[in-house]
Amino acid sequence: MAYDSEATDATGQRRYREGFREESDLRSEGGAHSVVGMQYRPRATPSANLDDVFDDPSHGEVGRDRLGVHFAWEGVLLLGVVAIAFLLHSGHRDTITGANLKELLVFGSVLGLLGLGASMTLRAGAVNLALGPVAAAAALYYAEHGSAGVVPTAGMAVAFAAGLGLVVAVLVVGFHVPGWAGSLAAALVAIVWIQKHPAPLTVSGEYDPTGQALYLFGGFAALTIVAGLLGSIRSIRRGVGRFRPVTDPARRRGGLGGVVAALALIGSMAMAAVAGVVMAALNGATEQVVAPTEGFELTGLALGAALIGGVSAYGRRGGVFGTLLGVTLLGLVVWYADAARWHISLYALAAGAIAVGLVVTRLVETFGRPLPLDEESPDDWSDVGVPGTSWSTGSGDTWANLPAQPAPARADQWGDEDRWSSLR
Repeated sequence: MAYDSEATDATGQRRYREGFREESDLRSEGGAHSVVGMQYRPRATPSANLDDVFDDPSHGEVGRDRLGVHFAWEGVLLLGVVAIAFLLHSGHRDTITGANLKELLVFGSVLGLLGLGASMTLRAGAVNLALGPVAAAAALYYAEHGSAGVVPTAGMAVAFAAGLGLVVAVLVVGFHVPGWAGSLAAALVAIVWIQKHPAPLTVSGEYDPTGQALYLFGGFAALTIVAGLLGSIRSIRRGVGRFRPVTDPARRRGGLGGVVAALALIGSMAMAAVAGVVMAALNGATEQVVAPTEGFELTGLALGAALIGGVSAYGRRGGVFGTLLGVTLLGLVVWYADAARWHISLYALAAGAIAVGLVVTRLVETFGRPLPLDEESPDDWSDVGVPGTSWSTGSGDTWANLPAQPAPARADQWGDEDRWSSLR
């Protein structure tokens, strides 16, 4: 017969040798498999894709933000800081030595607290426009009640500012409205209180912040660097920017986004109050009065410093050292303009800083987004339906590209000359 001879392999399965063509074993060593003479090897799933699978597209683009653009821009900012510092040292050395250096550090800490508050709210997707008016109101409050001591007076100012921030948070998060609109209402409330003090006030407190100038600026620098390092962690970065709109801006962004935005608004208000107290104390130490200003120039400088530092105006994205470098650069520019007697309005400097910062935002949003998934790359998820293997038509190991198999050459077992003819 055509299959009268058979053999048994090591697994106990019979493999016919006579009459039928013997096929090769589909199993092979090393994880490779053969299909009609061709081999394919299971493709390992890259770890980056395993991380991306936990990113919810409804909360932002899938993947890790690219930080290279931030580090490159921070290098440019560092060069700018060095250049302005060199100009001050070469042309106006007396403004950055001795007591003037301490005043510069205190001014930098005031601008830094405001800039950090702006950076927090920008990254949270609920920008706070009330930073300047709240700081101006806190400065007037300390000038009026500073004789009671810096700690009690500053504590009351911070409590009032935090309460105002809580109201803004309830309005912005509870009704899911833009942060700029809710904080603008708070700014107008602070201005109403400021207008009740038409005349400049002499500081009644005796606290001199220049004695702790280095500690004040160092504290701000430590806070902003720690915040930047935490913000570079992927999960924290996505959580902080959860309030940022993805599709329809009016759609709620979930509980986590609301909590983060509320904490950022309240915390930034408290920082603005501390900055106002320190600013008033500096005026008292230098025998200057506290003028009742609306404070929007401080809001502009704070937003300009944060935007120049690389924080996106859309939220979520930001660098590590950008806010520190942006505050330092802008503070040195203000100091140099005053030393050179340029008589430039702070509003003009704030407008220029914001304009440059918006250009930086476009750079960050263009080059800081996660890399798109390339469907042609071996690291894509197009084969998610068949785990561990690749059967896509664009690959070299596909069924579509298998060479045509020639028909096996064999003698016709059932022809005129077959073995049945011997029985005739």
